[in-house]
Amino acid sequence: MLKLIPAVLAAALAATISPVAQAHDAAAPAAHDGAQVKNVVLVHGAFADGSGWRPVYDELTARGYRVSIVQNPLTSLADDVKATQRVLDRQDGPTILVGHSWGGTVITEAGVHDKVAGLVYVSALAPDAGETTAQQYAGFAPTPEFVIETGSDGYGFISPAKFKAGFAHDTSDADAAFLRDSQVPINMSVFGTKLTQAAWRTKPSWAVIATDDKAFDQAMLIHMAERIEARITKVAASHAVFMTQPKVVADTIERAAKETARSTK
Repeated sequence: MLKLIPAVLAAALAATISPVAQAHDAAAPAAHDGAQVKNVVLVHGAFADGSGWRPVYDELTARGYRVSIVQNPLTSLADDVKATQRVLDRQDGPTILVGHSWGGTVITEAGVHDKVAGLVYVSALAPDAGETTAQQYAGFAPTPEFVIETGSDGYGFISPAKFKAGFAHDTSDADAAFLRDSQVPINMSVFGTKLTQAAWRTKPSWAVIATDDKAFDQAMLIHMAERIEARITKVAASHAVFMTQPKVVADTIERAAKETARSTK
C-alpha cells in the first residue's frame, strides 16, 4: 500500500508523548578533552545502505581520517544500535559519530558510547529519550513527493515511481536508478520505538541540513537541529546530500573533529 510518511507514522503519533528528559549536561565527557579526533563512524538511514557514504568516505580518508561505515539491518532500533556499537567498539580512540536520516535516531541512542566525542546529524532525525521517531513529524507539513510502499510484513520501500523526486532529485538518472533498485527496506515499526538515550544531551552536536530535502519539512529539520543545540550548516541538496554534497558533509565532520575537544554544552 502507498502511504506518505506522516500517514505511515500516524498510529505511532497517537501514543502518549513522554516528558522531555532533563536539561543538557554542563559539558561533554572529560575523557575526550583535548584529545585529537581522527576516527569517524558513518551510519546510513532507511532505504539505503552504507555504500552511499562512499563520496564522504573518500573525502575524509584523503584528509587523513580513519573512517568506518555501519551496515544497519533496519530491522529494529535495537538491532541498528547494536550494529553501530560493534563498529564503535573497534575504534582506537575518540570518534565522531555521523547519522543520516533514520541514522540520526540510531546515533542518538548509540552515541552515549564512551568512544563518541561528538555527533553529526546529516538531514537527520533527533528524538529525545522517551520519545519515538514518529513524534518528530507531529505538527509539520507533509512531504507528498516522499512516498512509501508498505508491504503486508510491515517493511517499507520508497515508491519506485517517486524515488528520484522524493529522495535524490539532484543526482544523475543513473545514480538515482541504482539507489532506487538497491533499496534496503525498513521495518516501519521502528518509528514507534521509544528511545532510552539521547546522546546529544551530553555530546556536542553538528547538523547539515539539505534545503531541498523532500523527505522532511524544512521547519522540522531546523526545529530538531536547534533543539539539540547543533552547529548548523545549510546546503542546497536533496535527501541524498551525503552523495551530492560530500565536501560540505565532510567539512562539517572535520569541523566537529577539530572543535569537539574544546567544545562544551
